[in-house]
Parts: sequence; structure tokens; C-alpha cells
Amino acid sequence: MPQFKLKDVSSLSLQPGDKQEVEVEGVDGGKVLLANIGGKVTAMGPKCTHYGAPLVKGVLTKGGRLTCPWHGACFNGQTGDIENAPALDALPVFKVVEKNDAVYIEGEEATIKSGRRKPNFKCGTTGGALADKVVVVGGGSGAIGAIEELREKGFTGPITLISNEGYLPIDRTKLSKALITDPAKIQWRDDEWFKSGSVEVVHDEVVDVDLANKAVVTKSKERYIYAKLILATGGSPRNLPVQGFKVLENIFPLRTVHDTKKIVNAIGEKGKKIVIVGSSFIGMEVANATAADNDVTVIGQETVPLERVLGKEVGAGLQKLLEGKGVKFHMSAGVDKAEPSGSDPSKVGSVHLKDGTKLEADLVVLGVGVAPATGYLKENKVIRLEGDGSLKTDENFLVVGLKDVYAIGDIASYPYHGPGGQGNFTRIEHWNVAQNQGRVVAHHIVNPSLKSEFFTPIFWSALTGQLRYCGNSMHGWDELVLQGNPGEGKFVAYYCKGETVVAMASMGVDPAMAKSAELMKLNAMPSKTELKGGLDILSVSVPI
Repeated sequence: MPQFKLKDVSSLSLQPGDKQEVEVEGVDGGKVLLANIGGKVTAMGPKCTHYGAPLVKGVLTKGGRLTCPWHGACFNGQTGDIENAPALDALPVFKVVEKNDAVYIEGEEATIKSGRRKPNFKCGTTGGALADKVVVVGGGSGAIGAIEELREKGFTGPITLISNEGYLPIDRTKLSKALITDPAKIQWRDDEWFKSGSVEVVHDEVVDVDLANKAVVTKSKERYIYAKLILATGGSPRNLPVQGFKVLENIFPLRTVHDTKKIVNAIGEKGKKIVIVGSSFIGMEVANATAADNDVTVIGQETVPLERVLGKEVGAGLQKLLEGKGVKFHMSAGVDKAEPSGSDPSKVGSVHLKDGTKLEADLVVLGVGVAPATGYLKENKVIRLEGDGSLKTDENFLVVGLKDVYAIGDIASYPYHGPGGQGNFTRIEHWNVAQNQGRVVAHHIVNPSLKSEFFTPIFWSALTGQLRYCGNSMHGWDELVLQGNPGEGKFVAYYCKGETVVAMASMGVDPAMAKSAELMKLNAMPSKTELKGGLDILSVSVPI
């Protein structure tokens, strides 16, 4: 194995818990991260394989978990293996050699350059025993998390992925943040990748599940037999049940690449009047993405954007940041109707508010939330949907009352054991959560005796700056502890229920969220009183 010298490193003098990014001599652009884990120095890829965050700025626990400072991906610092979404590729790990007053690593030049290691996905299964077949319905984050982890953990049975989106699994988070219109630019893996793992990809729509015969039925009247079924159909964008919204053109939801294509085509040469209905994360991200070249107005029912999740002070600060980009807001507002354009009666021309305000519109984007995409199960005689259309699951995401059927992502209500959760059934619409749930399901299929581990829910949002959030406040919070100024794009906000921090949000203070996520996982977050006293989360050490 070739050896490469590390620049300006004469000895392995890192203290336990310390990390250092260093250049690799003889490799153009080559770098590695050195980390002392339990007294042993390891060399690994220096950047998160998700979006390339510098891991030297991440959080390293005493046990060797290395967390990305941006979006919560976790790696095993000794093996490089993935321990948490959203990264799909692991980190390469290199043998470290000390000799002649210098330090070297052993590894292939191409691997050092790439800084990533693909999962063990190749599998020679062609037909395979139906007794082992896994069918995955849906093509989102949860689906790819489950499929890749199944192969990584040694599952060799046949796998079928059925998706109605018309393309391979994509990084959906980029749709609202950047209005990407080409699925190839944001797809996680290509056709050859799925073929190499003997994963059958079917572009069709599941319309029913035959539980008695363990089969799913598609729109094209095909039947796919399963031994294990993973339902990962995500969410369906809500519409507004008011005049004009279901009949006029140029009123768009935003969930798929097909939606972004329509939105981008309607914007055309820019300079358009865009009305966004809903001050949700999707609505605010679209406003952020389109404000530079268009006249953008956001309509929200709350007094400030994102008030229900982030509170008035943080919401007001984020509103101020977007107003600085020219976005206009109509808050505490209700939509009365949409009226057609005078030049083209088939298209929207204005949105009218209940207080009589008329907002001219060349196009309207809806950001009014999603509902669990479980319409295909509504007439099923065996499956019971919850009041919100979700499926209730256990900790392993097995649907309660059903055998060999799992539900993950936006359609799953599962027992939440994070701070303030107390095991209450909770439905969380986060990209990371769905992918982690897929990983849990894969582990359970491969080894049913394995106990599922808690993972801290994480999400992020592009709102002039990068907002980061971890935990969950669905079951309520009664006090906000705010450090910094949201209106200046630099703050940490802690959402507390009694003395317990149930969630936190930050902007411009990395890796505050990554540190908090690790502390929440270990039930070791500081108390409300400590934080009110000015405690800096970055000064808190992770105990394990």
C-alpha cells in the first residue's frame, strides 16, 4: 500500500478528543483529518460526504462519534462508517505510520483525493427467493436510507423500489432552496448504482396493499409480492379550499422536480410578481430563492413567520432578514380568493385577502404544509389510518397491528423518546428523520433482535443564512431562551418545557446545533436555568 507524508506533522501529539486537518504531500489537493480517539490517532477523510462541511469544525465525542457541523451527519471516527443521516457515503480511514521524525498515511491516491467511501452495495441477486423479498414504496429519503443500509448490512435478498415520481431518489431539500429543475443534478445515485446492488426500480404508482397475499398492487395493474414491505410514500402538498385555487393555472405546490420546472417556467425571464401562500419553511425558502430578481410577497396566518415552531422573537428576526432582501409580508392574514388574470382568464392574476387587500400575482406558490401521502390505503379493509392520515408504528417502525409492514418518513407516527417526548406518538417531516428511520428498518430486517437507538431529529433551512434545528417541540414548549440576535443572523434559541430543552435552533453559530443534537441523544443537555445564565453550548463537553 502506498505511503504519503503528512505536511508539517512530525509526531502524533494530538490530545484525546482533539482533531486537526492536515495536507497530504504528493496528492494534489489531498487532505486528511487526524483525530485522537481514546488515545489512538486515526486519519480519515476531512469533509462530510453530504455537502462537504469541514469535519475539523464538527463535534467529536469521547466514544469517537464525529458529527458534521452543518447538517448532523455522524460518522464512526475509528471505522468511518455512517452512524446518522444525511450522508450516504462513509469516510475512508487510513493507517497512520510514524517514522523518521515524520508521519505518513497508507492509502490509494484516488481514495485520499475523493475523501469518501461508497457503501457495500454490490449484490449478485438476480431473481432471489421471494421469501426474502423487500418491496419499498416511495422514492424519497427514507427509501434510499433503507435500501442502502440493507445492502451495507449484508442483506442479499431481492429488493424492489416502486416510485411514482418518474426519476431516481433525489436530494429533495434542494427543490425549495434552489429551485433545481434537472433531477440528474440532485439524484443521489444513478441507474448503474441500483443495478449493481440488484435493486429493481419500478416507475409506477401503488394503489393498494393486499395484506392477505403479501402483495402491492400498482396503477398499471402489476402485483409485487413481498416478504417485508416498507411504506415510504412521503407527503402530499395541501391546497387551499378557497375560490380559484383549484381551477386557475400558475398556482403551484412544491414537492417534486415537476413542480419546480413549472415554477421556473412561469417565472421565465424573471421580474415576476410572486405571491407565496404560507409562511412555512417551504414558503420562506422559495421567497429566499426568488427574491433577488422578482417582486415576492409572503402571506401568513401567524403574527410572524414560523411562529408555531420558532416563536415570535426568532420568527420576527427571520422576517427582518428576508425583508432586507426585498420580500414583503402580509401576516395575520387570511386568503379569501384567487382571481383570474385580465390578459389570460385561465391563469391567476391576483390573490385577495380577507381584509380586502388585493395582491397582483403572475404566479402563486403554495407553502401550506403537507398531509401524509396515504390515499392509496384509505379504502383498505385491514389497515387503520390515524386521524391525520398517518400510520402508527413501534420503535422499529413496524406498523402497529400488522406483520412485516413498516412505515417511515412523513407517513409515520412513532414513539418519540427525545427530550419532552415521553414516548408520545409523533410525526416528523424532516429529511434526516426519514433517512434515519429507513436505516432503523434495515437493521431490524437484518437483525430483528437488535434494539433501535434514539436519533435526534435534525433539519436545516436556507433563510438568507443557514438555520439549523434539532430536537422536537411538537409536544409543546413554555419558554424560549435566546442568545444573540435573530435579526442579525447570529443566534442560538433554546425551546424549553420546564427545565428541559426540547429543541434548539441556531444561525451563524456552528457547531451549536451538532453539539446540542449529541447532548440530546445522551440526555445531557444543560438545563434552562444554566442557559439563561449565559452558558455557551460550545463550551459544554459531550460526556461519552
